[in-house]
Amino acid sequence: MVLAFVLFYLLVSIGIGLWAAKRVHNARDYIVAGRNLPFIVVLAMVFATWFGAETVLGISATFLREGMVGLASDPFGASLCLILFGLIFAKPLYRMNLLTLGDFFRQRFDARIEMVLSLCIVISYLGWVAAQFTALGVVFYVLSDGLITQQSGIILGAAVVLTYTVFGGMWSVAWTTFVQMILIVIGLLIVAGYAGAQAGGVSTVVAHAAAAGKLEWLPPLSDGRALLTWIGGLVTMALGSIPQQDVFQRVNSSKNEFVAVWGTALGGLSYLLFAAVPLFIAYAATMIDPETTAQLLESDPQLILPTLVTSQMPLWLQILFFGALLSVIMSTASGTLLAPAVTFTENVVKGQWPGMSDRQLLAATRWAVSGFTLIVLTYALLSNATIHQMVENAYRVTLAGAFVPLAFGLFWRRATSFGATMAVVTGLGVWLFGELFFPPLALPPHLIAMGVAAVVMVVASLFGPHERHPRPPARHPSPASATHHVPR
Repeated sequence: MVLAFVLFYLLVSIGIGLWAAKRVHNARDYIVAGRNLPFIVVLAMVFATWFGAETVLGISATFLREGMVGLASDPFGASLCLILFGLIFAKPLYRMNLLTLGDFFRQRFDARIEMVLSLCIVISYLGWVAAQFTALGVVFYVLSDGLITQQSGIILGAAVVLTYTVFGGMWSVAWTTFVQMILIVIGLLIVAGYAGAQAGGVSTVVAHAAAAGKLEWLPPLSDGRALLTWIGGLVTMALGSIPQQDVFQRVNSSKNEFVAVWGTALGGLSYLLFAAVPLFIAYAATMIDPETTAQLLESDPQLILPTLVTSQMPLWLQILFFGALLSVIMSTASGTLLAPAVTFTENVVKGQWPGMSDRQLLAATRWAVSGFTLIVLTYALLSNATIHQMVENAYRVTLAGAFVPLAFGLFWRRATSFGATMAVVTGLGVWLFGELFFPPLALPPHLIAMGVAAVVMVVASLFGPHERHPRPPARHPSPASATHHVPR
């Protein structure tokens, strides 16, 4: 019965996505929804895109094993990223009226940096989207009581997300996410209330978690190595996620600067606050059914929440929970599936095919969405990594290679193309060398690489050649582009 309702919900989601696809008339509509999205929709997209499988299934399992101290990267780093992006990066990027971050690297530096960093951004999405597909496999496996294998569930979930994303682009992502956010909030709050009641009340669960040391969010200050590791996890997600196309796309889809700034910042704050809900449900599970929870912690901790709901809650709550869980996963998967495909066509394919028309760009982007889905699907089926590990690994390449050129390019006038080139080469080189040849360090290689890249950017920009590259012509001089431009 639950599976039947869930399959019905999937069909409804596809229907909403295809309905929204009617508003796609050109590439700009497909990529940034014509820069027309209102505040509540942007906030919903920012919140629901980050509130994915990692939040519900991944960090809840990490919380049970390590406590709050193990969550430096997510939700602390993830929410900090969104708040920083909204308050610091959103306004200057929105005013540039670009389609992708790769466009920024081309305009500020040159086409070589655009190509390299766009490929880095595309690669970084592999683990993030694979984590969502893996979570869909887990959901279908649990709902069917093993009748649908996790592998088959991954394929089914990927097909559903691909169907409405490939047709509607950002318009489909926006409206399906808005509906899904409503289900996420209502569904998880009701499940949390029911689980809390079963465990003896909210205050009982919180007191029990505090007594077990699970609410300590910082490692002991006397343990320098643990503190550095915690800082490394926080900074990796907080800064490494800033040069990401999915976050930028949500900002750039806003109808004005106010929406771009505050929709993003408040979406990040909402994410931080609401991420506590699945943590609460997971800890309540240890009190409601300690034996099963202990077994799953050893075998597959990602199944703790789904198993609690199917074994301890009535049918209507199971439907509500799995509807909310699917909403969580699909909203994240659709947005993060679109972002690398857009980056690839706009900054890699179009760079090699400068005469591409708007119609051809739209078609190429849809093909890229399909192609990237197949690549991610293969990775998800073959990988043995957990959902949390897939997400943690996703942002190392962008932190090492892309953050410094973005930040210095936006906020330091003296940054040069030579400085950016040397920063990218050095950052990626130091990161790869550290990953391949050094044992695990308290401060991870990608964080060291970012620091080295920043120093190199400054030195190379000040003392290297100061050639001036002519500003390239806009690739999108269409009337639609001019219509949606916001004057400074």
